[in-house]
Amino acid sequence: MIQAARSGKQNIAERSAASSIWRETELKLTNVAKASLQELLIDYEDYLRARNLEQWSVNSTKAIQTRMACRNHNDSDYFRKAITVRPDETIADIAITLIHQTDSPPRKLIDHLKTKFLTHGGIKEEMYSARKEWRRQNQ
Repeated sequence: MIQAARSGKQNIAERSAASSIWRETELKLTNVAKASLQELLIDYEDYLRARNLEQWSVNSTKAIQTRMACRNHNDSDYFRKAITVRPDETIADIAITLIHQTDSPPRKLIDHLKTKFLTHGGIKEEMYSARKEWRRQNQ
């Protein structure tokens, strides 16, 4: 679980660094980060299932309250304190909620990058166009 969480975080950071240079790399790293989050999500779901613990439905009162708390608290201290007084089942369900919220921006970004790539092409197209333009101007 820890490796999947770390991998997701690292790929998001690398994606941000690569975004100004290579759209294809940005898209690839965003997809890898999303895959790592999905792996982490499955690990938490398996944890609950293997122990016959409840996984909150998306519209349950607990899930809704957790989403509101997640929106209002963006610091890890809040969650580190909260998990010290909660049972394992609740902690896993909170983690699942956080993963879903974390997964939404990369999903939207992937859609945006795909559209941008289809509209403007990738670095190869940009390089080819720049080379053609340079040749046209220097003939």
